[in-house]
Amino acid sequence: MDDDSRITREGIRIHAREDFAGMHKAGALAARILDEVGPLVQPGATTGMLDDFIRNRIEEAGATSATIGYRGYQHASCISVNHVVCHGIPGDKVLQNGDILNIDVTVIVDGWYGDTSRMYVAGKASIKAQRLIQVTHDALMKGIEAVRPGATFGDIGAAIQQYAESHRMSVVRDFCGHGLGRVFHAPPNVLHFGRPGKGPVLDEGMFFTIEPMINLGRPETKVLADDWTAVTRDKSLSAQFEHSIGVTADGVEIFTPSDRFFPDFG
Repeated sequence: MDDDSRITREGIRIHAREDFAGMHKAGALAARILDEVGPLVQPGATTGMLDDFIRNRIEEAGATSATIGYRGYQHASCISVNHVVCHGIPGDKVLQNGDILNIDVTVIVDGWYGDTSRMYVAGKASIKAQRLIQVTHDALMKGIEAVRPGATFGDIGAAIQQYAESHRMSVVRDFCGHGLGRVFHAPPNVLHFGRPGKGPVLDEGMFFTIEPMINLGRPETKVLADDWTAVTRDKSLSAQFEHSIGVTADGVEIFTPSDRFFPDFG
């Protein structure tokens, strides 16, 4: 039964310590599937082939895809290539040498949602693409380092924004992280830009994603006619990394860790 005393005035659920185990289990599966799809990301592969693999692995694990059927979406992943910021739809697109892509997977295990995404390279990435991927990864980790009880969501956003902009890259404003747990999306909206000390205060037991989208060019995006695919308006490259995390008594736990989270540039 839901306990309203465990919801903050901003609508953010405070989870019990025993809930962390369920999130770790779901997050571990999502991370493992992204580990396993990595070797298939090669020039000549299609994004649809990668999605088929992910769908099969989720089914084989006895889990459920959170995205199949979500608002009419029919795929087990979002695959966003080059200037696609997020929500790229898998299909017949053939990967070319040098393409960079984000693969985003969310699974449901025993009612808990594991949500993570990371970057991959088909073949050999350009130096500027490698730099974008590195900065985006490091910006995510800067945001995670800001997580602790008593800090604010503005502290997270400010850490990400300051790091990305110090490397002359821009933070996408049109999409954000989100609360999760036994639901896919819940309060709060986790902005990847902001001012220190602003926004709701973090408390032990909050679960949410941090998933910055960083562009080489300007931050503006537009959504294509399919109502899903978001691209950079200036066609500049975009990158994204995402972890699901939980606030602990003295910091943070990452539910979706992997020693293959960062791509091998070769």
